[in-house]
Amino acid sequence: MNLFKKYDIPAPRYTSYPTVPYWSDNPTTEQWIENVRATFANPQATWSLYIHIPFCETLCTFCGCNTSITKDHSREEPYVGLIHRELETYLKLVPEMAERPLLQLHLGGGTPTFLSPLNLRRLLEPMLAKMKRDGSAFEGSIEVDPRRTTREQLETLRSLGFTRVSLGVQDFNPEVQRLVNRLQPREITEKLVRDSRELGFSSVNFDLIYGLPKQTPTSIREMAEITVAMRPDRIALYSFAKVPWIKPAQRLFKDEDLPEGEEKRQLYEISREILLDAGYREIGMDHFALPDDSLSVSERTGQLHRNFMGYADRRTDALIGLGVSSISETPGCFHQNEKVLPVYERHVNAGQIPTLRGHLLNEEDRRHREQILEFMTKSSVELASEEQAADVREFIASLFEDGLVRLEGRRLILTEKGRPFLRNACMALDARLRAKAPETKVFSSSL
Repeated sequence: MNLFKKYDIPAPRYTSYPTVPYWSDNPTTEQWIENVRATFANPQATWSLYIHIPFCETLCTFCGCNTSITKDHSREEPYVGLIHRELETYLKLVPEMAERPLLQLHLGGGTPTFLSPLNLRRLLEPMLAKMKRDGSAFEGSIEVDPRRTTREQLETLRSLGFTRVSLGVQDFNPEVQRLVNRLQPREITEKLVRDSRELGFSSVNFDLIYGLPKQTPTSIREMAEITVAMRPDRIALYSFAKVPWIKPAQRLFKDEDLPEGEEKRQLYEISREILLDAGYREIGMDHFALPDDSLSVSERTGQLHRNFMGYADRRTDALIGLGVSSISETPGCFHQNEKVLPVYERHVNAGQIPTLRGHLLNEEDRRHREQILEFMTKSSVELASEEQAADVREFIASLFEDGLVRLEGRRLILTEKGRPFLRNACMALDARLRAKAPETKVFSSSL
């Protein structure tokens, strides 16, 4: 049986463990704050900050993010005020946050460049003035829609210390763009890359997707070749996550237009070959970077990390998320903000942390989280005991038989042949999923 057909099953992406559908021990806001206080009580603690900007002018039909579709830019300034008030609430409850080094600040969405240059400055300047930044160790990054991003916005971000920009590209083919409602001529992306380089951004990232409607081997080859010609420092080549039961807009294109199974994976392999031939290194799952990019360096030095923002070049003790639907984490707790904007707004204006849900990790959760994190970033992991090694061998026996993983002593190793099946292999370490398989559709397909 073809391996891609055999293993193309629903599987988590493992940006966290437990994965969000298995969050069960919901913390109260007070318990969440206790976890934040405990983390920042350590004088050596470092942290990352994520800010979610939900607004988009148009809906991309592939998108699985929490967005608010609007052309009303009068919503910018009130939302900036909400972010400031949420941060002030945190600082009032945990003043040590301002004393610990902020290593990473990331703006995601939605479309962060929905905000004007003035409102980007209004958002970031007062916040950064309150924070302790450790010179060259600080990285400011932002996701941008090239159709909605100007040189003036990039100038504003550079003046505030931002060094990395991630361009939403997805595909360069006009027909694919039409079907996903994202018409974006190549020239727009090329100009934004030039502007970013001229302004001194040290890292430019492309977000690409394989498995979109009407993608073909010919079109995906062209996409990869155009990408290589622009020479971004990093590339995230994501598998299209088909989840129409969560995002109904994905029903706007026909299933027969979507490549699946072996056909879909071929698109990744074509892109992968072109990127590797051009000097990029494959990092973890779905990521590529030039050898001198910090993501490549972190993989070589064993510092590569994975969290809700994807792969990162370092690990911090806490990730604090601000804005509607943002997710935060400490060593002992996950926390998500309210996902409905008016509800989020009501809590923040009342001086409250806008808690929706979360998960308090027990000791078993922590052990499995560290194992999955190590496997996702290093492609190998030391299992806890001979018993666990025997259990893993039994649970994913077919992966062993097909040469996708192997055991050396108690160390589980993903083979080169097994790279496409990393998510499948991680399921052997996922105690919560194994204890209770989902009864409804929850995860996208693994390939």
